[in-house]
Amino acid sequence: MHEDLLLLDTLKLNFSEAGLHLMNVTIGLIMFGVALGIKIENFKKVFLQPKAIFAGLISQYLLLPALTFLAVWIFDDYITPSVAFGMLLVASCPGDNVSNFISSVAKGNVELSVSLTAPGTVLAVLLTPANFAFWGGLYSNTSPLQRPIEIDPLEMFRTVFIILGIPVIAGIFFAQKFPVITKKIKQPIRSISLILFGLFIVIAFHNNLNYFTQYIDCIFLIVLFHHLMALATGYLFAASWGLNRINRRTIGIETSIQNSGLALVLLFNPRIFPPELNMGGMAFIAAWWGIWHIVAGLSVAGFWARFRPVKQLANG
Repeated sequence: MHEDLLLLDTLKLNFSEAGLHLMNVTIGLIMFGVALGIKIENFKKVFLQPKAIFAGLISQYLLLPALTFLAVWIFDDYITPSVAFGMLLVASCPGDNVSNFISSVAKGNVELSVSLTAPGTVLAVLLTPANFAFWGGLYSNTSPLQRPIEIDPLEMFRTVFIILGIPVIAGIFFAQKFPVITKKIKQPIRSISLILFGLFIVIAFHNNLNYFTQYIDCIFLIVLFHHLMALATGYLFAASWGLNRINRRTIGIETSIQNSGLALVLLFNPRIFPPELNMGGMAFIAAWWGIWHIVAGLSVAGFWARFRPVKQLANG
């Protein structure tokens, strides 16, 4: 195991109380903005084109967490428990709304990407806590930890519901009740929330710059591998269902774009992860994933669009 990773687990990262509150509000605002674009018709499409949507949801919520657990179990001698838990937490989170934009760059099926947002976001309220409680608990009991970590799925559910569920419900209700106002504010809210989140990430990295420069080589390789695994999982699973190349790209992108901001919110909830657990690696994995999945996603999307173009949309 890399010696730096052993030290990484013991670090207490510099996140102020005010900064954490700002992050909570920002994630809530992002999800409210996402929900403004969700229509009741999006849920109906689950039944109108079930094959592609179910393939995307299974890839996101079943395959990725399971394969992530398998990866951390196989490479247990090369990573620390904190890093492993970070990978499992990110894999348990829902997709990020930036996947819609990346799908458009990749010449993917943007309608499918948007349609996956509605059921995927709602399911996350239950499946994010359930997935992390199951896979995290399994890892805790099968890895050489000094003491098993008890994960409280009810507390995680409460946090996810407050940060993700309530804004989504409010956004859907607002969009249905005030469609004219929604049309005017939808894009500004999304832009403002993404700028705020980007600002938070920049400030967070600036406040922890010495740690970042010391450990980025290790974290970079781990997140690079994990992201590629997620992208390949979605793409190959969609291919195994007989879906066309456009839909494979879309599901690959949906599976590899994770809401790492939610992961950070959960991580810094002391009732879920008490500070004495020494989970520095989790924060680095989640924070760097938030940057890398956009950089890597746009790079892959640009390659697909330029060198592997697709000319028509099929139904499969």
